[in-house]
Amino acid sequence: MNPYYIAILQGSVLTVAVSLCALLVAIGLGLLGAAAKLSGQPVLRATATAYTTLIRGVPELVVMLLVFYGGTIGLNHLLEWAGSKKTVDINPFLAGVLTIGFIYGAYMTETFRGAILAIPKGQTEAAWAFGMGRTQTFVRITLPQMVRYALPGFTNNWLVLIKGTALVSLIGLKEMTYLSKQASAATRSPFEFFLFSAVLFLVYTSVSLWVLRRVNQRFSLGTTRVSL
Repeated sequence: MNPYYIAILQGSVLTVAVSLCALLVAIGLGLLGAAAKLSGQPVLRATATAYTTLIRGVPELVVMLLVFYGGTIGLNHLLEWAGSKKTVDINPFLAGVLTIGFIYGAYMTETFRGAILAIPKGQTEAAWAFGMGRTQTFVRITLPQMVRYALPGFTNNWLVLIKGTALVSLIGLKEMTYLSKQASAATRSPFEFFLFSAVLFLVYTSVSLWVLRRVNQRFSLGTTRVSL
């Protein structure tokens, strides 16, 4: 097998790792953002609203470059201000994971907020009346239903996030898009290598969609299902 194809296959493992780690960051930020928007604290609501508005209004590429290059410059200025002669280089994998997670955390915030609002408020009030605390109510009442309502939007965000991992190639992370570009430059045959990467992305998104459909069926038992 052509060694360039093998290298791209190896790079696809890194693509999977970036997307999964970024997803965890996005879910965490999404839950925090949704909780802040639904809270009774004006400061928290304003902060979460500013976060979702700004992130959804700025191109992902710009945010990526700001975090990678701007973050490096900012950290080095802070070290210099503190009197240290050391310099810091942000790891491309960490920068990619945090940036993509930060971006899609804004979209997850709206997905989770909408899912929570879709749950009848009376169910939460009934749980409190039975003596359940807020945490117990969320885990046993809100979360299972929130998953069902959130899955269609979550699936869409996840599929877009997977494709968004191609951006990390611009900051030097050697995932499959970066390696496809390198192979194309070396062989002057861009079509076959980028097509190979496209097929790998299609396989990855297709497997993800199949898994999420099974999850949707599990959480939609006894209800009208929403197709993913």
